[in-house]
Amino acid sequence: MKNKGYFSLVLHAHLPYVLSHGTWPHGSDWLNEAAAETYIPLIRVFERLRDEGISAKVSIDISPVLTEMLADDEFKTGFKAYLNQKVEAASHDIDEFTRLEESHMKDVACMWKEFYGGILEDFTNTYGEDILSRFRTLQDQGHIEVFTCGATHGYFPLLSTDESVQAQVKQAVASYKRHFGRAPRGIWLPECAYRPSYLWKNPMDENAEPYMRKGVEEFLSENGIEYFYVDSHLLEGGTAVGVYHDRFDELAVLWDNFESQRADRTEIGTATTASGEAVKASTYKVYLAGSEAPGKKPVAIFTRDSETGLQVWSGEWGYPGDPEYVDFHKKRFPGGLRYWRVTSAKADLAEKEQYHPKRAAERIRANAEHFADLITNNLAAYQEKSGEPGIVVSPYDAELFGHWWFEGVQCLYHVIKNLHDAGEVTRVTAGEYLDLTADTVREVVNLPEGSWGEGGYHMVWLNDQNKWSWPHIYEAEADMKRLAGTYSELSEGEDDFLRDVIKQAARELLVLQASDWQFLISTKSAADYAELRIARHFEDFKGLVKVAGSLTEGNGVTEGDKNFVEALMKRDNLFPDIDPLWFKEVEHKAHNV
Repeated sequence: MKNKGYFSLVLHAHLPYVLSHGTWPHGSDWLNEAAAETYIPLIRVFERLRDEGISAKVSIDISPVLTEMLADDEFKTGFKAYLNQKVEAASHDIDEFTRLEESHMKDVACMWKEFYGGILEDFTNTYGEDILSRFRTLQDQGHIEVFTCGATHGYFPLLSTDESVQAQVKQAVASYKRHFGRAPRGIWLPECAYRPSYLWKNPMDENAEPYMRKGVEEFLSENGIEYFYVDSHLLEGGTAVGVYHDRFDELAVLWDNFESQRADRTEIGTATTASGEAVKASTYKVYLAGSEAPGKKPVAIFTRDSETGLQVWSGEWGYPGDPEYVDFHKKRFPGGLRYWRVTSAKADLAEKEQYHPKRAAERIRANAEHFADLITNNLAAYQEKSGEPGIVVSPYDAELFGHWWFEGVQCLYHVIKNLHDAGEVTRVTAGEYLDLTADTVREVVNLPEGSWGEGGYHMVWLNDQNKWSWPHIYEAEADMKRLAGTYSELSEGEDDFLRDVIKQAARELLVLQASDWQFLISTKSAADYAELRIARHFEDFKGLVKVAGSLTEGNGVTEGDKNFVEALMKRDNLFPDIDPLWFKEVEHKAHNV
């Protein structure tokens, strides 16, 4: 049967650093929920497909900060307690629904008890409390491709120093190697945010002098990264809706305000050739991000397919909005289990009707068939038009499946199985596609600046609500560059405490840089928590700067200073291989400085 083209399913798994920073409603329970409802169910599906003789061929990035948390003993202990709590909550609901003679609700409670009990059994006995090992094995067997992401999901275009971007990439590579035993081939740019090389100016300082910045792809090339992803509008131009548009009403309001106040805002451009001509680009093709810097290997660009994307991203008319699926928002307390269905996208919580698992299962199969047909038909149409097989790239936040959309993981299983059984589309990971098409002549393009956020630019991460956070980040970046200079002069074995102080300062800066904080403020989903985290990490960073200064000046430190540093090292103990020298200077200067 003739190959109609290629399909690459991409999952972006990421959460901010939440261990030792609260539990509920904001904190480590975010991680527990995602592990129980998304990460372990995905492993189950990938392994089920493997056991049925079907290779999932899914590309999934597990962000370095998420990787560190999943490997942490604090997570493992807390996760087991969380699952036991859910099992107990389901048991309590079963008893209560039995007493009330609510037989259907009792059946759903039994479903939840079986679900969380099964996750607990898999985690403790089958997985040996090691989620990462299952992903690593699936990759080693060739069924999935795990790639990486910016270390703490820092928003690359708005970081004020090239050294910060360099550190985000280098820590990502180092962490990946430590956990997966190989070098990563690709990277997820946080928020799909890209910035080319140009004279960059601090957006928070009108009097700042612009200076030449390296393009993001240069850092990737320098560190052996072969590919990254962008949203469709960076390649094709046009209006960017933003992938989070339907999930957070606040973003629509924010965007309206932004447009009315910023008539002179930077417009989203289109990809161009080296000579500056607009590219007649297609998201069905893979291009190369060509740096003008000599000796830099071009990095491949995979572009999000908007049509298949909206089928999942849209909670209003996409698959997750199906009336039969579990409603995410309505929960029964105190256990927090969900017994109601979507009913309709506009239905008030009081109008939600009871959930029926069997009816939802029928919709899963129907949605999976529709999605597989959409991929196949679109690829066939492209091939007929262009005379060559194309590729549909469908990237999503992993947590959309299972967590936000409970039935989503099972829907993925049926999509993959349907495409496998039909045999008309070749499913590939990103790396496999590059290998299969290595002899293809790929066009080199220059991408404009932008992201996959509302409006396609930086508005979600830089607006009137969160702009106060960036001077803190910029001040810390400047301080860290100075601390890195001090670190370079220290001798190992003689200045160990000062070395530890500077390493911890680097960790605090990385966590401070996480784009999650600005996002949570913009969407109002956890604004107070995000603001607290920004303030806390900035204050702690400045405290470390003070301790380092005292040590450098030969004044020594107090017992309180030592306790302060040790407490931070215990609280934020991620990235044991962090190297402060990454923040000192870039390995390769911007090419036209």
